[in-house]
Amino acid sequence: MNIYKNILGGFLSLAIIFSTLSVGVVSVSADNTFGQSVAESHKPVCPGGGQQEHDGARCHARVVADKNGAPVKSTKPNGLSPQDLHTAYTATITTSKKQIIAIVDAYDHPTIASDLTTYSKQFNLPILPVCSGPVAASAFPCFSKIDQRGGTAYPIANAGWALEIAMDVEVAHAMCQNCSILLVEADDNGFNALAEAVDQAVASGATVISNSWGAGEFSTQSTFNSHFNHPGIAIVASSGDSGYGVQYPAASPYVTSVGGTTLTIKNSSQVNEVAWSGAGSGCSAYEVKPSWQHDTGCINRTVADVSAVADPATGAAVYNSVKYSGQTGWFKVGGTSLAAPIIAGVYALAADVPTTVQAASLPYTKYSLSTLRDIVSGSNGVCNPTYLCSGVTGFDGPTGLGTPKGLGAF
Repeated sequence: MNIYKNILGGFLSLAIIFSTLSVGVVSVSADNTFGQSVAESHKPVCPGGGQQEHDGARCHARVVADKNGAPVKSTKPNGLSPQDLHTAYTATITTSKKQIIAIVDAYDHPTIASDLTTYSKQFNLPILPVCSGPVAASAFPCFSKIDQRGGTAYPIANAGWALEIAMDVEVAHAMCQNCSILLVEADDNGFNALAEAVDQAVASGATVISNSWGAGEFSTQSTFNSHFNHPGIAIVASSGDSGYGVQYPAASPYVTSVGGTTLTIKNSSQVNEVAWSGAGSGCSAYEVKPSWQHDTGCINRTVADVSAVADPATGAAVYNSVKYSGQTGWFKVGGTSLAAPIIAGVYALAADVPTTVQAASLPYTKYSLSTLRDIVSGSNGVCNPTYLCSGVTGFDGPTGLGTPKGLGAF
């Protein structure tokens, strides 16, 4: 039976690979981390789907591509390093408390443990050994991969989601280098499977859960909210990578919705950010406004809450050994899929979510200009009122309250 499952997985991965060659390529101009002007194109790692619940969720990663739409692969890292991320958001790299960051994604990445080791060696990060038992029982930081039922009956592999998984796992480890990482692989990209994977992450002892996926809002989405309603656990969700518009689960009042920026770092220390044009944002059509949100231009839940770098042109270096469009190696990847595990890592480093408190409320109750960088320019579309789609002084849609300046807001 496993043979037939693997064969089916191979055909599905091939179908995904070929489908990514010419879909959704976007040309961009931005500054790289050394302040030089560059022109790069990028495309969705998981094309198709994500428009409504019945389409399933789409991962929110975008990979830098050449003019023909082929992903740009290199033999050495090309993109933001762990040091860059900590320069931008927090000098802290470890936590004094035991923390487990769960990554929830669809499908399988069969070689993620070895890819994480390759990434860690490249950047001189601590090596996370594979957990010898349940991750929560480990006395030291380790890496664990389970299916949505908590076992090892992993789903079929998928080329696009594998690149998403690689970025999520590697960036989470880059941010919190002594946190355990738990990868929970949903059977597929349907909301029922992904919601069960979130439940499994909670049951397995996760203190932080990162979700880099979503779909356009749908009328029954609130029936999934119970899966994200876990006071004391920081649950983050990426806001989307298609510009102005609201996606779920980022719209859930029980998650920290993570928007995106374009990041430049000059002279190794001068950090500048503007709202990324691809970041999702807006006023939810279905979700009630949580008590800690006070913007007046949206009667319902406003997306996003906070943000981090998401523009693929200023994206992160990611190592992936699963063939994506026939390529393996180092890729430059962004999207709010990058921003989500960054914020997940910040929550884990802070390790300060009271057991009775919704983690999404903390940036609002702890907000100050010393703890969050206010993003005051950039836009992801046209809207009214304009703060829902443009970076402005104070709270706005694409970047929320801003980006981390240390751990004080989390």
